[in-house]
Amino acid sequence: MSPVPFTPEPVRDAVDVMRGAVLLEFGINECPHCQVAQPLIADALKRHPAVQHLRLEDGRGRRLGRTFSVKFWPALIFMKDGVEVARVVRPTTQPEVDAGFAAL
Repeated sequence: MSPVPFTPEPVRDAVDVMRGAVLLEFGINECPHCQVAQPLIADALKRHPAVQHLRLEDGRGRRLGRTFSVKFWPALIFMKDGVEVARVVRPTTQPEVDAGFAAL
Protein backbone atom coordinates (compact mmCIF):
# COMPACT_ATOMS: atom_id res chain seq x y z
CA MET A 1 0.00 0.00 0.00
CA SER A 2 1.46 3.34 -0.99
CA PRO A 3 1.39 6.07 1.65
CA VAL A 4 -1.25 8.79 1.60
CA PRO A 5 0.34 12.01 0.32
CA PHE A 6 1.20 14.68 2.84
CA THR A 7 -0.88 17.86 3.02
CA PRO A 8 1.04 21.11 2.62
CA GLU A 9 1.64 22.42 6.13
CA PRO A 10 -0.92 25.04 7.14
CA VAL A 11 -0.20 27.73 9.70
CA ARG A 12 -1.56 27.26 13.21
CA ASP A 13 -4.01 30.16 12.85
CA ALA A 14 -5.62 28.41 9.86
CA VAL A 15 -5.97 25.16 11.83
CA ASP A 16 -7.48 26.92 14.83
CA VAL A 17 -10.35 28.33 12.73
CA MET A 18 -11.25 25.08 10.94
CA ARG A 19 -14.90 24.20 11.43
CA GLY A 20 -16.20 20.69 11.97
CA ALA A 21 -14.30 17.51 12.72
CA VAL A 22 -10.62 17.48 11.73
CA LEU A 23 -7.89 14.87 12.16
CA LEU A 24 -4.32 16.15 12.13
CA GLU A 25 -1.91 13.25 11.57
CA PHE A 26 1.74 14.08 12.24
CA GLY A 27 4.51 11.72 11.13
CA ILE A 28 6.89 10.74 8.35
CA ASN A 29 6.79 7.93 5.77
CA GLU A 30 9.97 6.29 7.09
CA CYS A 31 8.61 5.94 10.64
CA PRO A 32 7.82 2.27 11.42
CA HIS A 33 5.21 3.30 14.01
CA CYS A 34 3.53 5.45 11.35
CA GLN A 35 3.51 2.55 8.92
CA VAL A 36 1.79 0.30 11.48
CA ALA A 37 -0.86 2.95 12.11
CA GLN A 38 -1.70 3.67 8.45
CA PRO A 39 -4.21 0.82 7.91
CA LEU A 40 -5.85 1.57 11.27
CA ILE A 41 -6.30 5.24 10.33
CA ALA A 42 -7.51 4.38 6.83
CA ASP A 43 -10.11 1.98 8.22
CA ALA A 44 -11.43 4.57 10.67
CA LEU A 45 -11.56 7.28 8.00
CA LYS A 46 -13.72 5.03 5.80
CA ARG A 47 -16.23 4.86 8.65
CA HIS A 48 -16.06 8.62 9.30
CA PRO A 49 -16.16 10.29 5.86
CA ALA A 50 -17.17 13.68 7.29
CA VAL A 51 -13.85 14.04 9.13
CA GLN A 52 -11.35 16.25 7.32
CA HIS A 53 -7.96 14.49 7.37
CA LEU A 54 -4.70 16.43 7.14
CA ARG A 55 -1.63 14.20 6.93
CA LEU A 56 1.30 16.40 7.92
CA GLU A 57 4.98 15.67 7.53
CA ASP A 58 6.69 16.50 10.80
CA GLY A 59 10.29 16.97 11.85
CA ARG A 60 13.06 19.53 11.92
CA GLY A 61 11.96 22.85 10.52
CA ARG A 62 8.26 21.96 10.69
CA ARG A 63 6.60 24.47 12.99
CA LEU A 64 3.02 23.20 13.20
CA GLY A 65 3.96 20.03 15.08
CA ARG A 66 5.86 22.09 17.64
CA THR A 67 2.82 24.29 18.28
CA PHE A 68 0.93 21.10 19.21
CA SER A 69 3.85 19.77 21.31
CA VAL A 70 4.22 16.69 19.09
CA LYS A 71 7.07 14.55 20.40
CA PHE A 72 6.34 11.06 19.01
CA TRP A 73 4.96 9.78 15.70
CA PRO A 74 2.40 9.20 14.63
CA ALA A 75 0.52 11.77 16.65
CA LEU A 76 -3.19 11.92 15.84
CA ILE A 77 -4.82 15.12 17.02
CA PHE A 78 -8.59 15.19 16.82
CA MET A 79 -10.13 18.66 16.64
CA LYS A 80 -13.68 19.92 16.61
CA ASP A 81 -14.35 23.50 15.56
CA GLY A 82 -10.69 24.43 16.08
CA VAL A 83 -10.32 22.88 19.54
CA GLU A 84 -8.35 19.72 20.36
CA VAL A 85 -10.73 17.13 21.83
CA ALA A 86 -8.51 14.02 21.77
CA ARG A 87 -4.96 12.88 21.06
CA VAL A 88 -3.70 9.41 20.22
CA VAL A 89 0.04 8.76 19.97
CA ARG A 90 1.60 5.67 18.40
CA PRO A 91 -1.60 3.64 18.09
CA THR A 92 -1.18 -0.09 17.51
CA THR A 93 -4.81 -1.23 17.70
CA GLN A 94 -8.06 -0.18 16.05
CA PRO A 95 -9.78 0.63 19.38
CA GLU A 96 -7.08 3.22 20.15
CA VAL A 97 -7.75 5.03 16.87
CA ASP A 98 -11.51 4.63 17.21
CA ALA A 99 -11.41 6.29 20.65
CA GLY A 100 -10.09 9.47 19.06
CA PHE A 101 -12.85 9.46 16.45
CA ALA A 102 -15.43 8.86 19.19
CA ALA A 103 -14.38 12.16 20.81
CA LEU A 104 -15.44 14.02 17.69
